[in-house]
Amino acid sequence: MESATADAALGTPQGPVKTSAATSPPTHPLDATPRNTAVLVIFTAVTNLADGVTKVALPLLATQITHSPAQVSGVALTLTLPWLLTALHVGVLVDRFDRRRLLWAANLVRLVAIAALLGGIGTGTMSLPVLYSGGLALGVAEVIALTSATALVPAAVAPRGLERANAWVAGAETVCNEFCGPFVGGLLIAAGASVALGATSVAYVLGMLVLAFLAGRFAPRPDGAGPTGTVNQRIAEGVRFLWRQRLLRMMALALTVLCSCWGAWLALMPLVATQLMGLDAQQYGMLLSALGAGGLVGALTVTTLNRLLGRRWAMFADLVGTAAMVAAPALTTNLWLVAASAFAGGMGGVLWTVNSRTISQRLVSTELMGRYNAAARLFSWGAMPLGAGLVGVLAEWFGLRAAFAVFAVATLLVIIPFLRIATPSALNRATAYPH
Repeated sequence: MESATADAALGTPQGPVKTSAATSPPTHPLDATPRNTAVLVIFTAVTNLADGVTKVALPLLATQITHSPAQVSGVALTLTLPWLLTALHVGVLVDRFDRRRLLWAANLVRLVAIAALLGGIGTGTMSLPVLYSGGLALGVAEVIALTSATALVPAAVAPRGLERANAWVAGAETVCNEFCGPFVGGLLIAAGASVALGATSVAYVLGMLVLAFLAGRFAPRPDGAGPTGTVNQRIAEGVRFLWRQRLLRMMALALTVLCSCWGAWLALMPLVATQLMGLDAQQYGMLLSALGAGGLVGALTVTTLNRLLGRRWAMFADLVGTAAMVAAPALTTNLWLVAASAFAGGMGGVLWTVNSRTISQRLVSTELMGRYNAAARLFSWGAMPLGAGLVGVLAEWFGLRAAFAVFAVATLLVIIPFLRIATPSALNRATAYPH
């Protein structure tokens, strides 16, 4: 009865477990777990540092060209739109080719995009179409990189090291992307946009070099066999697996709302910071750094909080933190209050990320990990461009404060379905170690 109840909570079919693309355990180089964890953390740190710099540089470049909220938020839209346009097909790609090689390819695309942007600055031809094109290229590279990296982790790290590895990787991702990156980006932008973008190129090259030290083979199938079925059939397999798992489906839908809030916040905060709060580029970078500071605290405390509060309440903290993050700009222009809410959002985001990744890595096989992550992020990260676009329209019609208020209410509406489905028994069942 207990097993049947747990299976029902997770939305999995009852009966004998069969080894298949959805149930077979991932392989991993056990002896290389500490080394591989270190390599993944370093790679994540340097590439997300570069991403954090571009996150500041591109929107601020847009504010020098136009003061339209919709056009400025369009830059953030291009950085995240590829999740909607390419995620499912990238998932098939990740489940077909060596994931480390795909990470190398993604960084090459990033280098080409940065070179094009530097060319626009150097020749004085920088315009919104150039920024949008560069943002789209960087966005596609991010889809490939994040889907490949997430799918690679279970094959590089032993099962009992997953939570620790996810905590360090998520911490490096948030701290460098939201804390160090924006702070450094603000300083570099003060020295010149070309300096800021040039520094990102160095970081992407360094990331490519670090990956060479990753131990193991990272093809989706250890036997090297190719995929079966058409591209559309393989996409459908990943989507069906996600939708049939009740817990995973709820997490993806909750992230749809949460990520739309993040997309809205990141898209509109440049205007809020410069027009309503009167911040310069360096101060804006420091404001964004509060996100990373919260993420660092989340990464350092996630294991302790999981033990003291349980995964359910640790993940619940993200709902509260994200609601506070988008509500603060609607209520006040006080820098410290807005920064404190960003800290709460950053901390909650890491708590959710570490736990959700650990859950999915235990439930999904390595052969299906690329397509599962692509399908899940289509619902979640794909909402970021929708949030960025919607908040721009709402701000044009009703003002900046009202636009943020809409997203705060949307976050609060997620609480009830989360508490109903993410029960302690369902979460414990999902993260139990195999015997």
